[in-house]
Amino acid sequence: MLSLLLGLLIACGNAPSETEVSQSEQEKISQYKGQTQLATFAGGCFWCVEAPFEGLDGVVAVVSGYSGGKEKNPTYGEVSAGKTSHKESVQITFDPEIISYAEIVDIFWQTYDPTDVGGSFYDRGTQYESAIFFHDAEQKKIAEDSKSALDKAGKFEKPIATPIIKYSNFYAAEDYHQDYYKKSPTEYYAYRNGSGRDAFIKAHWPELSEKKYSIKSKDELKKTLTDLQYEVTMENATEFAFQNEYNGNKEDGIYVCIVSGAPLFSSKDKYESGSGWPSFSKPIDARIIDKPVDNDLGMTRVEVRSKLGESHVGHVFFDGPASTGLRYCMNSAAMKFIPKAKMEAAGYGEFGWLVD
Repeated sequence: MLSLLLGLLIACGNAPSETEVSQSEQEKISQYKGQTQLATFAGGCFWCVEAPFEGLDGVVAVVSGYSGGKEKNPTYGEVSAGKTSHKESVQITFDPEIISYAEIVDIFWQTYDPTDVGGSFYDRGTQYESAIFFHDAEQKKIAEDSKSALDKAGKFEKPIATPIIKYSNFYAAEDYHQDYYKKSPTEYYAYRNGSGRDAFIKAHWPELSEKKYSIKSKDELKKTLTDLQYEVTMENATEFAFQNEYNGNKEDGIYVCIVSGAPLFSSKDKYESGSGWPSFSKPIDARIIDKPVDNDLGMTRVEVRSKLGESHVGHVFFDGPASTGLRYCMNSAAMKFIPKAKMEAAGYGEFGWLVD
């Protein structure tokens, strides 16, 4: 009860006033050697939209700020009071060779209530309304297709209200707002809980955690996995092309981590790449996949690992279909296929809309 009351008393941004804007995120961007693109979203309190993207492989920087308005250099006091036409927003700098815009949009939908009109949870007013600010025609199409698919899935009682708007500007917020979840974790989590955001997310999205998808020790895995499955997942081996279980599989369903059971890929995102291994344009949720750089075999590649399974699954290459540009080239031995007809009984019914 105490945390709930505290959360209700803390509106997003009621922190000591400061004026200096942190340069740390700009330094990350300027020092990054790969190519980068931008994604800009508004989903109510920017603290709560920023945090889910932090630490994702392929995400270079995440900045809280203000976007979409006409006023130049707005302050928090002006925006929060509704004295500008800006929305509290988050801008993400990402490497499209490691994580796609489509994956980032998929995560964004899960950070707030996209059906809320007139504000977001505890915070009301146009400054807290949601929006996807597209930076080019490709982003616009991806966002529109994603929104349409989510609306058709019927996950929410009301239609999605988030508009898809052409990007115009972005101003970084004051320094104390950046990484607020790290600087003031007690206040941050009290706000999330008290505002109703966490309850809404829990009610509408599946749990993807170590608690639900636990793994066994290596000794236990040696007893339950085949030699090939163990070598691939625990010793980073690669199975033979065209001689694996799922390369030619065209059945509807999902592919889960053979070690933890965590859902990794949907058949809807599977395509024939000609590589000889099962290939996908994107994962079910990029937050449960790690993508470390792999310099083995005298080449630089981006490895794909199941975060909850702590296991090797394959590699991702920047030569995929237009929808993402990525090809997730996976080992069949690292996954288990759950047919659509058996997903409910196997405990994966919540993911059925991703297969339809």
